[in-house]
Amino acid sequence: MSQEQGFQTSLKGHFLIAMPSLADPNFSQTVTHICEHNADGAVGLVINRVHPELTMEAVFKELSLESVPETNSIPVHLGGPVHQGQIFVVHGPPFDWEACRPVNSSIALSNSKDLLEKLAKGEGPESFIITLGCAGWGSGQLEYEIMSNAWLTCPANETILFETPVDKRWEEAAKLMGVDVKLLTEAAGHA
Repeated sequence: MSQEQGFQTSLKGHFLIAMPSLADPNFSQTVTHICEHNADGAVGLVINRVHPELTMEAVFKELSLESVPETNSIPVHLGGPVHQGQIFVVHGPPFDWEACRPVNSSIALSNSKDLLEKLAKGEGPESFIITLGCAGWGSGQLEYEIMSNAWLTCPANETILFETPVDKRWEEAAKLMGVDVKLLTEAAGHA
């Protein structure tokens, strides 16, 4: 598939909802929030996988940031298999951080120390998810995977992104499209 054929619309600000047949352990039963998508590829954060042991207390210590006790238990999400040693934050306003890239008018992606310093003190954005790593696709790769029935897509929803319990996000994101993931077949067909 040529780049022109595969890239027609940006999915920036959308959810990728893994189909039940997606067997890749990095993405099985995941919801990924797409933060950038253009002709060069896509970047997103898996929003429904939490690191089983790591909390922000250890991250704040590693970065020599003073934190208040109530921020130490903030979960760290497993954002994807790319750049697994880097921290990414998808968040609501404010958007005046050093490395802040808008996703849309109400959501941004940041990965700068000034934001982490504020979060450690219990300040900064009211709504946020912190991840280690991200998901990435090269030019045309995501489009190919969608055409191969690996993903459902729909506009992202802030309630699911920030408020829905992590273990319910996959099912709830699919419900945005009127889909019950438990009823989906693993077989794919093309008309």
